[in-house]
Amino acid sequence: MSFSKPYADAVAKLRVPCGFVLVAAFLWLSAPTLASLAAGLPVSLLGLALRGWAAGHLQKDSTLTDSGPYAWVRNPLYLGTLTAAAGFVIASRRWELGALFAAVFALIYLPVVDLEEQHLARLFPAYAGYTRRVPQLIPRPPRQKTPQHFSWALYRHNREYQAALGFLAGVALLLWKALY
Repeated sequence: MSFSKPYADAVAKLRVPCGFVLVAAFLWLSAPTLASLAAGLPVSLLGLALRGWAAGHLQKDSTLTDSGPYAWVRNPLYLGTLTAAAGFVIASRRWELGALFAAVFALIYLPVVDLEEQHLARLFPAYAGYTRRVPQLIPRPPRQKTPQHFSWALYRHNREYQAALGFLAGVALLLWKALY
């Protein structure tokens, strides 16, 4: 899917403000129960784990990363975010949040993915071959093993611990709403 550059540039600036709107909607609308937490939080945890695995392989703008989850899917950070959000939607028991998250992903995040892929294509000549081997958002087992291993130093450098802290805050909020 390709978006016009002016649109993608405009919505890229909205990504952070939309995140705050999503958090506010989540705070207001969520109606979790212990059962919905038990169903949704493991899904969110899988998304968080995927993001962490990706961050431990990613060397932004210096190397075309094709190891770890990047051997399976070109955008594991976005897929991890989508999975974590889906888990929180399940835990919240509100389809309206699912619709809102889906709309934001389609209208904001997909154009940003497109912009980032255009940037990577300009930066790395081998990116065109990578896009032929590895799907954009739906994982497929890699055809070959990659030698690079997960790096905690890259995980910290990419500040992925912030996503873990956000996850913990979301869990605390849902638990508080479920119990009180």
